[in-house]
Amino acid sequence: MTPLTLSRYLSIRFLIAICGVLIFLFAMIFLLDFADTTRRAGDMPHVSIGSIATISLFRTPSVIEQTLPFVFLFGAMICFVNLSWRFELVVMRAAGMSVWQFLGPPVLCAIALGIIAAAGFNPISATLKARSDILNSKIFGAEQAHDSDKALWIRQRSRTGQAVLHALSENGDDGTLNGVTIYAFDGANQFTRRIEADTATLDKGVWHLAKVREFVPNQEPILQESIDFPTNLTAEQVKQNFAASADSVSFWRLPASIAQQGAAGLEANDYRLQYQTLLARPALLVAMVLIAATVSLRFARLGGLGVMILSGIGAGFVLYVVTKMAKDLGTAGLIQPAAAAWTPAIVGVLIGFTVLLNQEDG
Repeated sequence: MTPLTLSRYLSIRFLIAICGVLIFLFAMIFLLDFADTTRRAGDMPHVSIGSIATISLFRTPSVIEQTLPFVFLFGAMICFVNLSWRFELVVMRAAGMSVWQFLGPPVLCAIALGIIAAAGFNPISATLKARSDILNSKIFGAEQAHDSDKALWIRQRSRTGQAVLHALSENGDDGTLNGVTIYAFDGANQFTRRIEADTATLDKGVWHLAKVREFVPNQEPILQESIDFPTNLTAEQVKQNFAASADSVSFWRLPASIAQQGAAGLEANDYRLQYQTLLARPALLVAMVLIAATVSLRFARLGGLGVMILSGIGAGFVLYVVTKMAKDLGTAGLIQPAAAAWTPAIVGVLIGFTVLLNQEDG
């Protein structure tokens, strides 16, 4: 067991290093995003510096959350290298302590901070990102209206069968969809008709379609001023599918969002993957701490510090790339979301343990 005083000291040193990296990264991301947003608003004299700064400030936490594994990697490396450079690791070794004893406090801190990041920081960053998107759409709305990435494809169920709805854009004020096309299928999944409408408004289980053109196979097109089309979608589901990606839904809302997507017959792989990724975050942060330890516990004054740092960065980058690849496979439905989220973290922890065991015991 690590003495309580030493555990407290190691934890404080580790937390100081993590906070230092976080502050530096926050400042860099904010300044880069502020500069980019300012450039985009260069031809809009009515946009104030305060509005641009608010957009960047609200958007920065979501970027920080994505780079959190690297924060822990660099923070742990800085902490361990400083301990080695100041002979503190030498003293601990001379006192008969093993690597597992002085790694215990940082690992426990990583687990605790991973839980806080998933359960506390994620809801805050998701809320701020949503507010940033609202401000961004108000300022750059005309630019975003022509963004093809904002087009919506959504599948729904109703009492008459299934349908696939496509919309070109959404009016952020009242949720009205513009440029709507509905492909309707009967209970046997046979195509029955295509409906085109200028606008669609969701209201209590039906879409109110305006300026409608209805195309039925082997029949003349039917033009109508308005019709109602049944649906089981809610306004919340439509907004999530149209404007919000899974990483903009907070940790506590993800289970309900997954259930709603399933009830509407929609794919929820990205929501399930995001939920599992947040659950696996403590394990991934522990993996980064162990990887940092494998390249940082060597006595720094013996030289080779640059090689150690580059090795740690390379190992962390490889783990991060593997995590992103697994996430893409999970989003595409090629592997289970739980496996995509947990496998890289568990493999990283096992590799770190294996290397440390080899270094400790030969």
